[in-house]
Amino acid sequence: VQLVESGGGLVLPGGSLRLSCAASGFTFSIYHMSWHRQAPGKERELVATISSTGGTTNYADSVKGRFSISRDNAKNTVSLQMNSLKPDDTAVYYCAARTPYSPRYNYWGQGTQVTVSS
Repeated sequence: VQLVESGGGLVLPGGSLRLSCAASGFTFSIYHMSWHRQAPGKERELVATISSTGGTTNYADSVKGRFSISRDNAKNTVSLQMNSLKPDDTAVYYCAARTPYSPRYNYWGQGTQVTVSS
């Protein structure tokens, strides 16, 4: 099983980034997917979730209206489009997968660094 994130980097405040997560080794289309982030000295927080079919999405209040999660079940990928980035968005971003009936996440990626700074 692998979840491999990509697309992180350094961006100016107000800029955009698109993160991608490539999944392999499990039946991607039946898993709910999510993005989380962890800033230095802070706990990991949930950023966005998307259901197995892509029909339901949810966002943390801090990113609503700026971030958009999507998935492509044919390509086993989940993405996070991040617009209007702020310095407070600086963190390591992780994708994760869980089955619809699991209270916890089954699989995690290794993370990708996003730094928003001038």
